[in-house]
Amino acid sequence: METNLQLLSYCGLYCGACPSYKKAKCPGCAANEKAKWCKIRTCNIMKGISSCAECDEFAEVNDCKKFNNFISKAFGFFFNSDRRKGILYIKSQGTEAFASHMIKIDRVSLKKRE
Repeated sequence: METNLQLLSYCGLYCGACPSYKKAKCPGCAANEKAKWCKIRTCNIMKGISSCAECDEFAEVNDCKKFNNFISKAFGFFFNSDRRKGILYIKSQGTEAFASHMIKIDRVSLKKRE
């Protein structure tokens, strides 16, 4: 699988490993015009940034109420998914390293408990 930075979501997920993307049912976060409901996507687009890793409004991404809310906590719990880890990985290693890692492990998100 080729590294495609366009398949990084704004919130620390990798759409290229998503079953919906693989079945051509979703174009990925950045290209999904139907995802106007997503406050994180809208915020990133308005700020002109490629992910929450570039946001300078909060010292800690979990301080953002758009990023860290009840729904995201529930999804994280049920799917053992940690978007915060993804954002921290992007901040420390860069987007290309994150995308390459996600392709290697073939996962949408980093696991909360590993």
